[in-house]
Amino acid sequence: MSNIASGAAANPGLTPENFEMVRSEQVAGVFRSAIPGALGSMFAALIVSSMLYSVGSASLPSVLVFNTIISVNSIARLFMVRAYFHRPRARAEWRRWGRYAMLTALIGGVGWGMSSFLLMDPVDPGRQFIVVLCCAGLAAGSITAFGTYLPSYYCSLFPMMVPTIIWAALYGDALHWTYAVLCLLWIVIMALLARAFGGILVTSLCLQFENLALANDARLQKENAEEANKAKSRFLAAASHDLRQPVHALEMFVGALRLQNMAPESSQLVGQIQNSVDSLEGLFNSILDVSRLDAGLVEVRARSFAIAPLIERICADERAAAAGRDIELRLVPCSAIVRTDPVLLERVLRNLVSNAVRHTERGRVLVGCRPRGRRLSIEVKDTGPGIVESERELIFQEFYQIANPERDRKQGLGLGLAIVRRLCGVLKTPLSFDTAPGKGSTFRVSVPVTTDAPLSQPAHVLEQNEHGQNKLFIAVIDDEPEIQSAMFALLTAWGHVALVAGSGAEAMSKIGARSPDLVISDHRLRGGENGFDVVSRLRAQFQNEIPAILITGDTAPDRLREAVASGCFLMHKPISNARLRAAIINLTKVEN
Repeated sequence: MSNIASGAAANPGLTPENFEMVRSEQVAGVFRSAIPGALGSMFAALIVSSMLYSVGSASLPSVLVFNTIISVNSIARLFMVRAYFHRPRARAEWRRWGRYAMLTALIGGVGWGMSSFLLMDPVDPGRQFIVVLCCAGLAAGSITAFGTYLPSYYCSLFPMMVPTIIWAALYGDALHWTYAVLCLLWIVIMALLARAFGGILVTSLCLQFENLALANDARLQKENAEEANKAKSRFLAAASHDLRQPVHALEMFVGALRLQNMAPESSQLVGQIQNSVDSLEGLFNSILDVSRLDAGLVEVRARSFAIAPLIERICADERAAAAGRDIELRLVPCSAIVRTDPVLLERVLRNLVSNAVRHTERGRVLVGCRPRGRRLSIEVKDTGPGIVESERELIFQEFYQIANPERDRKQGLGLGLAIVRRLCGVLKTPLSFDTAPGKGSTFRVSVPVTTDAPLSQPAHVLEQNEHGQNKLFIAVIDDEPEIQSAMFALLTAWGHVALVAGSGAEAMSKIGARSPDLVISDHRLRGGENGFDVVSRLRAQFQNEIPAILITGDTAPDRLREAVASGCFLMHKPISNARLRAAIINLTKVEN
């Protein structure tokens, strides 16, 4: 805590009053993110302990003690959040609330730390690894929950991971010493990431309060506002990159692991891990969609096509979800030919149909079309709860959800309608809706009709047929050793020849005289080097426009514009194995 205080106090222009404001905002950040963290910890504890009890790895008393500690602490944290936001408080009270946050973080950390002794299977290393993996995952995820105020994060990290190190060391064999060393390394990495995360936040807050202090001077206010905006962009870009990196590595490791022979129980657990990684990927990609739309980087490629196959495909994909909720999903056939971008229109309609299915408790969802002169009104009608007048505009805001204060992931992320409105603006297709509380909603998208003959093949369908795919020589450039290992394992499992390197110079020295068929490079490399420069040098060396994939976790608008002009195919972390494989197939088929 003293290190943070000295770092903040040393910031130029930070007055004692601003110091109190910075600390108050840091503690407030802990409480703002406490609800999903508390609920996630409680449900994770229940799921993991129940599974271990069901397979005989943990005793009932151990499971009850563990879940009682975690549940009581989580409930206490929820009550503490309610007290924090529902009573007036002075800014100087941050110390008292900071101690409360540290206390609940400590109890939760101790509870999870005790799992090493309460839940560990004494003989099965695989089940032991599940508990270790859960603790490591919670330690990583807690950065966003407690990282705004580092003392609270350290109170969670060390009690959570140190008991696992002690437990592993007590066994004394090579496997458990490996567990102990890996857990110790994980503590160091998470502590450094949390410190960097907190440092960036403190710097950003300091700049923000400096701007408020200079509000009376118009010129300085403008200059400092621009600087604060840049600092925020750097903060978001850095945070996005650092959080995407481990998820990207985990996606590839899980993909490689699924190709191995394993017991059905282990295969099921790997599948559950894959589902969690897919959920994270969905969140990152939705946020990226918003960034691209705000940056004006979405290109409209209009063409004539029949609307029926598109909406039939959407309804077919959503029919299983509707059946699971006992909802009738009905499609009214339509033979109209429309002219717009089929890829973007499909994303609009898919979001609308998915939302209707997700938020309808009983009844049906009806998808159909109505001719309106020279336009076609595509309508999605549901018998859901409807929307009150005061929330008609709020539903199009990012992360806003009706009747979901607990942020249940099953109800979506709150980004679907925000993306729909932006896409309709890009397509110049009017979006309207009718709704009434208790009577459902009807969303309408108006698109122009045409008499032109549609193309026989939808332009947006990617070739994913693996038959006839050549064995490729792929050069991978990434300065993270774990990414190198994961990419090598994944590409070789797919039957390709992979070469991995940490820099452009290392790649050129290893490649030799043979031109790679494809280059996959991280954008941000060590020593100020970037992937664009590496690809350019490789293309110049072999005098060949080698197809290239640039991988990045940076979603800043400037970076997106740079990628559009680069001629490389840009992919954002985390990348699913299916998307990476499809990109490899399509890029090399275009070249070949």
